[in-house]
Amino acid sequence: MSVFLTQRFFIALLAVATGFVVAFFLPWLLGPLRIVFGLLVVLTLLDALLLFAPAKNKAVPVFGRRVMGDKLANGSDNDIRIYIENSYRFPVQTETIDEIPHQFQRRDVLFKTLVKPGETQIINYQLRPTKRGEYEFGALNIYAASPLGLVRRRFRYEQGRTVPVYPSFLQMRQYELLAIHNRLTEVGVKRIRRVGHSLEFEQIRPYVPGDDPRSINWQATARRAGTGAADELVVNHFQDERAQQVYCLVDKGRVMRMPFDGLSLLDYAINATLVVSNIALLKHDKAGLLTFSNRPGTTLAADRRPGHLLKLLEILYRQKTKYLETDFELLYATVRTRIKQRSLLLLFTNFETLHGMQRQLPYLRRLAKDHLLLVIFFENTELREYLDAPATTTEDVYNQTIAEKFAQEKRQIVLELQRYGIYSLLTAPKDLTVNTINKYLEFKARGLI
Repeated sequence: MSVFLTQRFFIALLAVATGFVVAFFLPWLLGPLRIVFGLLVVLTLLDALLLFAPAKNKAVPVFGRRVMGDKLANGSDNDIRIYIENSYRFPVQTETIDEIPHQFQRRDVLFKTLVKPGETQIINYQLRPTKRGEYEFGALNIYAASPLGLVRRRFRYEQGRTVPVYPSFLQMRQYELLAIHNRLTEVGVKRIRRVGHSLEFEQIRPYVPGDDPRSINWQATARRAGTGAADELVVNHFQDERAQQVYCLVDKGRVMRMPFDGLSLLDYAINATLVVSNIALLKHDKAGLLTFSNRPGTTLAADRRPGHLLKLLEILYRQKTKYLETDFELLYATVRTRIKQRSLLLLFTNFETLHGMQRQLPYLRRLAKDHLLLVIFFENTELREYLDAPATTTEDVYNQTIAEKFAQEKRQIVLELQRYGIYSLLTAPKDLTVNTINKYLEFKARGLI
């Protein structure tokens, strides 16, 4: 069934029916009402004929199309466009309902627009998925009405399309473009002054104002003066050390199931892993991945060959959270077996209590002995919002005191890790990517990797 009566038709029919009721008491109204009722029937039939009239040089009078990417980015706003083309000889009022996947739990994807004859209207809206996997789109329903507005005709397009939701490649591209143009500071990445020379020698060049005096090559300067060359200083020019290994260790245990702003901690870690790995490749380092839980996960050896980032994206797409406790002893054994060269290990996990961290501390210390280890765990932002809210009752004071104890334990975990020489990063989930990039660039600047 593709023909529907509009609200305007039923309002007119109700008005006529009310008139017939009134005509029972005022018989002189009966004749005019019959004429009005007949006119309503004629206009309705005429409206239907207009909508089913053949289109001008087109197979269908109203054409619709949904335009979107082959995949959606998890946790990002994905642009969706709907094109509506009118081939009628008159303007049509359209109501467009896009049957989006059930995972979004939205019932407001309805758009009303007026499309003039021979024109195309573009409708833009955004979808933000919060889980990876396959999302199935239904039909694109376009209900078209003529200027009479008594009947609507339905057109259905784009039925049954399945789109995968991958880790946020949109966020990755954003950081990639900013990194290429040296504009990472716009998203909170800090400019870090380089300390010392953890660099590879590249060439000797003339000294220019602003160069570090410590990089002056006095022997080369003396030789140039001895050969009669121009009396000027020369400096050693260095380039960043390259091909260092950067591994992201992603915890898939039950501690990573906690959701913030719709995304689980695992999805935050996966999105950050994709972005940081891409930045590492742009810095000419090698990026690798190791996932773990109560059993061994997926390992991707560090590399920087073409196509490596695509492999990483496909692996991250398939990761799922486990329900059991993470085995850090197994993690240490896997790292010792699979990662032979000293590397930067970015460990994405979560510790809620100091005792929980101390149980894993022996394995973290062993990892830090062989590699440069950065333990990244999460601040409970909902707990922070609760602590910042004013306490109005005795019960609120009591609850905030307990909440402050949990918040303090997070800070104690940082201090405990520092005590054993282990680097750590306590961050809000939404700031995870930026803060992790900052730490990576800081380690590069300090020559730690």
